[in-house]
Amino acid sequence: MSTPLIDDITVETYRFPTPQTEADGTLAWDATTAVVVSIHAGHERGLGWTYSSPAAATIVADHLASLLHETSPDDVTDTWLRLRRACRNFGTPGVVGHALSAVDIALWDLKARMMRVPLESLFGSVRRATAVYGSGGFVNLTDDRLTEQVLGWETAGCTAVKIKIGVDAERDVERITLVHKLLGDRTAIMVDANGAYTPGAACRVGAELDRLGVVWFEEPVTSDDLAGLRTVRDAVRCDVAAGEYIYSEYDAARLIDVVDCLQLDVTRCGGYTGFLRGAAVAAANHRDVSAHCAPALHAGIAAAVPRLRHIEWFVDHARLEPLLVTGAPRVVDGRIAPRGQDAEPYGHGMRISESAAPYQISTPAESTE
Repeated sequence: MSTPLIDDITVETYRFPTPQTEADGTLAWDATTAVVVSIHAGHERGLGWTYSSPAAATIVADHLASLLHETSPDDVTDTWLRLRRACRNFGTPGVVGHALSAVDIALWDLKARMMRVPLESLFGSVRRATAVYGSGGFVNLTDDRLTEQVLGWETAGCTAVKIKIGVDAERDVERITLVHKLLGDRTAIMVDANGAYTPGAACRVGAELDRLGVVWFEEPVTSDDLAGLRTVRDAVRCDVAAGEYIYSEYDAARLIDVVDCLQLDVTRCGGYTGFLRGAAVAAANHRDVSAHCAPALHAGIAAAVPRLRHIEWFVDHARLEPLLVTGAPRVVDGRIAPRGQDAEPYGHGMRISESAAPYQISTPAESTE
């Protein structure tokens, strides 16, 4: 029997306000936008999303949906390549990359559902659950709010936590010291500068991080500055990490020699197809991978990558994903399984939840017959 062809693609946009304005070393925000793609074939529907601008929804509706119509959901990799080629003249990084990622995730979910297998079975798992680290610690949090976040991560079983730095080095040291006093040596401390420093400043801050026992220095300089990342990596003991803005395996190849651990974000790097390609670059160069944010979407693919350290359990996404979808995986004892206990049996098991309706900011855009 022939495989049913794709006959419907919809895209919806949701905006989830943060409890207060949040800030890192280079940016402040008050909401997170999720662009959700749904792809239908036969009697099944696959779901994917990205955290991006509403413009990503326009890319899907105006430029990608027509290329998916009447194609086979079996040929995910071929479709991924066709969509990337079709976006050549707009450029595939940035918002276009986010749109491609959401589509790819939906296609893999659809394929697994049509094959009637869990997504993690389709990829092939190497672990039952993946370690997460607590992430947030925004630079504008009060000490009381920072303490609340950190103790919450400890209660959840996280053995590593990450806070933002990059605005005031003296204040950063005070905050790291506070985290260490709260958690002691039993929990690893990680920091993320979001590219806020020059190479010289990052090296000076890095010396303080080493003194304080910090194990992870993320984006000490912008990830566009490969020479700067190399300078910092050569100067500090803690691991230097970057990669959340990778949009292709070629980006991964450029970055791989200047980091100790390569970050990949399935909502940016080309979905599950792009994640596996980026992870292959890391493996070929003897580097570990860490999954950046979007824990619900990373849980299945992370379980399939042998040299994967952990998933970022980012406070914004940890809060909104149970509102956005049913079946989202939950963290238990510091680890996240590929699927939630209430997930549907096939694909990644997640569906848009009724609780997401109040956060929808646009009506569905469609490509139908």
